[in-house]
Amino acid sequence: MTDTDLSTSFPDITVALVHGAFADSSGWNGVIELLAARGLRAVAISNPLRGVAYDSDYVASALSQITGRVVAVGHSYGGAVITNAVTGLQQVKALVYVAAFAPDEGEVLGQITADSKDSVLSSALTSLSYPIGDGSLTATEFAIKASEFHSAFAADLSPKQAAVMAATQRPVAEAAFTQRSSTPAWKSLPCWAVVATGDRAAGSDVVRRMATRAGAKIIEAAGSHVIMISRPEIVTGAIVDAVRSVA
Repeated sequence: MTDTDLSTSFPDITVALVHGAFADSSGWNGVIELLAARGLRAVAISNPLRGVAYDSDYVASALSQITGRVVAVGHSYGGAVITNAVTGLQQVKALVYVAAFAPDEGEVLGQITADSKDSVLSSALTSLSYPIGDGSLTATEFAIKASEFHSAFAADLSPKQAAVMAATQRPVAEAAFTQRSSTPAWKSLPCWAVVATGDRAAGSDVVRRMATRAGAKIIEAAGSHVIMISRPEIVTGAIVDAVRSVA
């Protein structure tokens, strides 16, 4: 077996990729291409971005419908989602956190990020509203201001690429930052974590602290919050390590 052919040893493994807030599944394109070159099957699961409870249930359902063993990968808020969604799913064998949150039971993301010295995200957000239920009821969601997207979210991409991402970003419901996390899957599964040292969105300090607490094998690398786009080879390497750990 070589680095470019893992399909023989891991024919039943699927790498399930879950994006975070202000993003979509296209952010995984580079990683998916590199995994495919190594003979690994990957699928990107759409994250609804409507709140921890709803999103975790949705992703858990998607994961449960994958045949064979799974390595679950989460970026940013997607890390909080897989932390909750994977608990109790026997087919998931390892977790990979990419510039991601790994909350413990009872924690709230909005409180976790409040004391970050590296994150500038809160000042870069703008609030919007979306309809819920019948009639005129609405709830709050957040997007990143176009003028702040490059510096706060994707500083190691070109301004042109960041502008396109800002225009296509998906807002995230306020509930993502206010709902409490449930039993964390990282307490019972092996974990890997990619910490981007230039992460100004989740905050390198927050990501590093949570990864350490989870007992993750940590890979630190220069990069912004979207290190899976700017340096997909780093993220792919962590995923391959996780795959190889699956007996």
